[in-house]
Amino acid sequence: MHGEAAIWATGALLVLCMGLWATALVPEIVTALLFFALAMLLRLGAADTVFSGFAASAFWLVLGGMIVGQAMTRTGLGTRLGRQLAGHLGGSYPRFIGGLVGFSLALAFVMPSNLGRIALMIPVTLSLCDAFGLGAGRPGRVGAVLAVGVATPILSAAILPANVPNLVMAGTAESLLGLHIAYLPYLWLHGPVLAVVKGALLAGLIVRIFPDRLERGAIAAEALPPPSPAERRLMVILALTLAFWVTDSLHGIAPAWIGLTAGVVCLLPRVGVVGAEAFGQISLRTGFYIAALLGLVALVTATGLGARLGQALLALAPLEPGANGLNYLVLTGIAVLLTLLVTANGAPALFTALAGEMARASGLDLMSVVMLQVAGYSTLLFPYQAPPIVLARELGGVSLRDATRLTLAFGIASLIVATPLNYLWWRALGRLP
Repeated sequence: MHGEAAIWATGALLVLCMGLWATALVPEIVTALLFFALAMLLRLGAADTVFSGFAASAFWLVLGGMIVGQAMTRTGLGTRLGRQLAGHLGGSYPRFIGGLVGFSLALAFVMPSNLGRIALMIPVTLSLCDAFGLGAGRPGRVGAVLAVGVATPILSAAILPANVPNLVMAGTAESLLGLHIAYLPYLWLHGPVLAVVKGALLAGLIVRIFPDRLERGAIAAEALPPPSPAERRLMVILALTLAFWVTDSLHGIAPAWIGLTAGVVCLLPRVGVVGAEAFGQISLRTGFYIAALLGLVALVTATGLGARLGQALLALAPLEPGANGLNYLVLTGIAVLLTLLVTANGAPALFTALAGEMARASGLDLMSVVMLQVAGYSTLLFPYQAPPIVLARELGGVSLRDATRLTLAFGIASLIVATPLNYLWWRALGRLP
């Protein structure tokens, strides 16, 4: 299929896939496979375009992160971290919530899988709630679960390899725009506001919306046996991985290949920490989902649909060269809107594909336009926009109403407080003239 017919058919496929991903009417893996099947059956593009997501670094970083997450679970290192955490969170309810938010952010540096961190931390959080007297039905229990569930996907947006939207953005920017995003400059650009300020804002909102108090004071950290040899080896692997991520601007190795190498080392006989059979326990659903998203974006670009969407969007968006304050608000607003329509996982794929057109219209450099979207897709108003929040809510027994109360309040507060502060931080760094 070629020409105008291919553009219309690709547009229909885009609406179908994004609609199914946003509404979750079918599992995301089914939609991903449906995209591959329909794109090839209808001959909308060449195989190297449709399946280009499997060649993107994002796919391999997700795979490496899942292996590391499996290693943390199997060796018991993740449980050890949670149990050691217990002795430092007592004293007051605000300290408990703030500690959970902070630990959720810290864990993102060493475990690059949102869903893996949720699966690890929610059971630990519920145990901590029981230890502090926050039983079922208590507002504090709801607040604790949501502290982990919301902090995990939103605050990790400031850490490049730590969540799916970042990987989709980085993979699309690399494959379509030829941009390489470095770990440490990315963290410095986004961390102070999107992680630290928003983390404090989240903790404050939880304490206010779900007020409670601890029934028991600080609890002593449970005596733990010395780390096993496997745990010690995994600690070394994680330390080296983090060190290579932080220094990627020096050695030039992309975060994806560092993460994949860490996963491979975890599986090596004697040197590693888990057997090769552990790979069979890893779900490839997220990896296929990212590959389908990137393939869909590549197809949208190859058929010319992306250029048409960009022109239509730019006709409505008041972007002006030199009006950097207005451009910042408009581009952030576009990212927020796309996140509402196609979830946080889908928004970076579409936004990055249109970044070239938006850069030309705004007069901003291409990297700044790509980076601006992070403030947008990390501003969520409803739980459905981030699958990790949905999973945390289900595992923690939190109602959709309570989860929505927090995400809506946090999203609005982020737009009012964090968005202007982020603009000022970018100005201070010289990223915006």
